[in-house]
Amino acid sequence: MRLEILPVLGIGDVTEGDDLAALIATAAPWLRDGDVLVVTSKIVSKAEGRLVDVPADGPERLAARDEVLAGETARVVATRGTTRIVQTHHGFVMASAGIDASNVDKTRLVLLPKDPDAAARALRAALRERYDLDVAVIVSDTMGRPWRNGLTDVALGVAGMPAIRDHRGEIDPYGNELQLTQMAVVDELAGAGELIKGKCDQVPVAVIRGYLGETRDDDEGARALVRDASLDLFSLGTAEARAAGLREAATLADGPGPAPADPAAVDRAIAAVAEVIAPGTVLTHVTDQEVRAGLVATVPGWPASATGLVLGAPPAPVDPADLVRFGADLQRLRAALAAEGISSALLPPPPGSTASAALAV
Repeated sequence: MRLEILPVLGIGDVTEGDDLAALIATAAPWLRDGDVLVVTSKIVSKAEGRLVDVPADGPERLAARDEVLAGETARVVATRGTTRIVQTHHGFVMASAGIDASNVDKTRLVLLPKDPDAAARALRAALRERYDLDVAVIVSDTMGRPWRNGLTDVALGVAGMPAIRDHRGEIDPYGNELQLTQMAVVDELAGAGELIKGKCDQVPVAVIRGYLGETRDDDEGARALVRDASLDLFSLGTAEARAAGLREAATLADGPGPAPADPAAVDRAIAAVAEVIAPGTVLTHVTDQEVRAGLVATVPGWPASATGLVLGAPPAPVDPADLVRFGADLQRLRAALAAEGISSALLPPPPGSTASAALAV
């Protein structure tokens, strides 16, 4: 495969209502069937009129920007100082919902296109119907990446090709069947296009030639790149996840669940809080069935469905502050148990034991 990355020069400033197909076809009469157009989302947004007026500077500008950000946010993922990582209504997780103040008048902000996949399909269709060009279109924007510094362009919308190249089921040169390999090829092409578009060169469109043999319509578009929430292991920032856990711990269901608690899961929950509870706090998982049965029999009102027992004791000697911390430690354990799918009930300790509290699970 031999790839060429070509700039489309002379498009100029785009304003609301402009015909992107005409602008691109006029600036690049050399386009060929099978080319991939990487179109900066900003010119798509400008053509759609996705701009808002804000003050040029001062606290009023910040307040207006925050209001705009709130409107573009479906869910806050993480907040650090003035930085907001949010999920947009499109499903993208981005800093400031992709709102941009570059390459636009100081009194305006540019929002993401309303529907980047639809915009890519519309541009592809216009080039095909009016200029007899069969090209793929990628609508791109700049994003950061978790755990990595620096920015790169990624695809927000795509038409004329699948967003993902799926290698699952293929056999590598060593005879191994590929199980998980799905390449986000449109993100790679978007990043390649950014190499010649730049941020200050006013080149909003790049053409990648040599990648596609032929175009192919794919209804899913760039939505295929948005990870399903059930598979997202990092749906919140650390501080946000901790705060959510503490809120949930304060309202945990009071009682053991219908299924017997897995002893190994109980031990994992205890281990998970071992480093954050107050020094000297002791949490003991009673695993001996006879001992547990004897202790349970002495606790009034012990839930009949309980299959497990955790005893807790604060540091000795005990003062009022220690008791407050101990109560928080028990709630942390209940939250950790809930994370393992185990509900619990907080009860008085069995008479004669050295514990100050007991959890039925």
